[in-house]
Amino acid sequence: MRFPAFLLLTFLAASLHADQTKAPDAPVVEADVMVVMRDGVELATDLYFPAKGGAKIDGKYHVILTRTPYNKSGAKAHGEYFAKHGYVFVAQDCRGRYGSEGVWHWMTDDGQDGADCAAWIGRQPWFAGKIGMIGTSYVGGTQHALALEGAKELATVIPVDAVSNCGVQSMRNGGAFELRFWNWILLNAARGSQAGKNPATAAMLKDFADNRIHYLPHLPLRRGMTPLQFAPEYEDWLIEAMRHGKNDEFWAQNHILGQAESYQDLPVYLVGGWYDSWAGNTTANYGVLSKALKSDVYLIMGPWIHGMQGASAHGQVDFGKEAAIPDELAWRLEWYNHWLKGEDNSVGKAAPFASKVRLFTMGTGDGRKTEDGKLFHGGEWRDESAWPPASSQPTPFYFGCGGALTKTSPPEDGGSTTYVFDPDDPVPTIGGSISSGNDILLQGAWDQRGGEHVWNWKQPVALSARNDIVVFETEPLAENIEVTGEIEVKLWASSSAVDTDFTAKLVDVYPASDDWPGGFDLKITEGILRARFRETLAEEKLMEPGTVYPFTIRLYPTSNVFKKGHRLRVEVSSSNFPRFDVNPNTGEPLSEHRRKVVAENTILHDAAHPSAIVLPVGRR
Repeated sequence: MRFPAFLLLTFLAASLHADQTKAPDAPVVEADVMVVMRDGVELATDLYFPAKGGAKIDGKYHVILTRTPYNKSGAKAHGEYFAKHGYVFVAQDCRGRYGSEGVWHWMTDDGQDGADCAAWIGRQPWFAGKIGMIGTSYVGGTQHALALEGAKELATVIPVDAVSNCGVQSMRNGGAFELRFWNWILLNAARGSQAGKNPATAAMLKDFADNRIHYLPHLPLRRGMTPLQFAPEYEDWLIEAMRHGKNDEFWAQNHILGQAESYQDLPVYLVGGWYDSWAGNTTANYGVLSKALKSDVYLIMGPWIHGMQGASAHGQVDFGKEAAIPDELAWRLEWYNHWLKGEDNSVGKAAPFASKVRLFTMGTGDGRKTEDGKLFHGGEWRDESAWPPASSQPTPFYFGCGGALTKTSPPEDGGSTTYVFDPDDPVPTIGGSISSGNDILLQGAWDQRGGEHVWNWKQPVALSARNDIVVFETEPLAENIEVTGEIEVKLWASSSAVDTDFTAKLVDVYPASDDWPGGFDLKITEGILRARFRETLAEEKLMEPGTVYPFTIRLYPTSNVFKKGHRLRVEVSSSNFPRFDVNPNTGEPLSEHRRKVVAENTILHDAAHPSAIVLPVGRR
């Protein structure tokens, strides 16, 4: 069943429910209620009550809760919607943000603060006994934080594109740092911070954020050397996060992969997108939670960028109208009504709840240019019983001499390829699994060619033309190949440096056509590994120059059909900027370097060193 049919079912169910419980009027709002935490800090909270005739409707209600660093007033539309459908909606500013007291820290207070908020709700005379949570990104992370902390009032969560496993992927990624969080700090220190309550300081921080592109070439950030010093908790966290590569206690909050047994046993609906920056953690979380919890755990993965489940085109690519969920609240209401109110509805029966795993497989479109100039890559929904699907089999495609990519066997005499990586001229990022735009990064699916839309690669030149990118690609495919699941590049390599990075990118290469006379190099997914973390993300170990080591680069998961006539390409290099911070190749402590050196990096691809991308190839 496809989404339009599902939406019809959902709207009908919601309408029937609304006839019985929907309040006819706008809710009564109690704004800026200060809820006291266990340490005496008070957090600003808005309450939305079902109402009629401008007065609350007496009764007991289940609660939909959101805890956000982005200003609780931004949840007004959600509050009105759920109050009109028979819930009390609670929106709370996280500690140290907007109207709340205290000092903000990245996620580390949100478990206890969330539990204290849930306990406060539990004491209210209007509370019927169950809380469901809602929110995306950081606000999805506050759901995970509370589920890990535990609260008897919490009954279900829907974490969308949610913060988790920060020391593994999506913040520290294979040991590299994702610069979108540098971007996040600059933007959020300027708005909603305690320092920003002073208008003059806010204006200075805004000017800093507005000019952040000009600061990027001057990393690493040094304490007290930028206007960020006037928002000290933001500067402190960013400096420490950029310096702290090891996956250890520093990243313990929301580390679901390492503590799934601590996650509260409740129904969980994990929502992610192939072009979302948390995609790898979303699928990984499903893998551990579906085994650790007795309650139902669902997963849906669409072709979306961060927080944009309501759109069907992302970047330069259109995935078809069915890719979008046009009403972001109707399907959530269906979920909450089932788990909070006990309604027998579409959950477990109809899409997107008919199966535990629902996936959008990209790439079944005809490749034409749409009326608005996008590539019609298309795709279709499918229901599965597991992730990765049982039909997907890990299949190595081996690197060979002359840029060959083949799935037969490692080449006996494949030799090696050496390239030069200059940290002062990093490979530009053009789209991908990214959650922050704002002139720093392009989000979604893009042709890997430069232009005015790419601030650090304005020339209309394909990235594959760069001498520091090693391209391996198949001959034009004789048949369709479906790739659905987790992806790794197994690389044998050496370097002239004691530390460097290795990056890998999977590209669906469209052939030339009337609409696309130059073809279209569609980025599907990508990954990175900092060499000092090649053995484990828990410890650093520098290299011996010239010594060959094995590296495993984890790419983001995907589901894509590489069609007959296309080529399947892997691009290997040593930088992807500003997606990731650039390795100076010196081996100095992370983000404390003063020097840079040019590295000669060598990829081996022979029978003794079978470098390959391991693709989960399905039956199609």
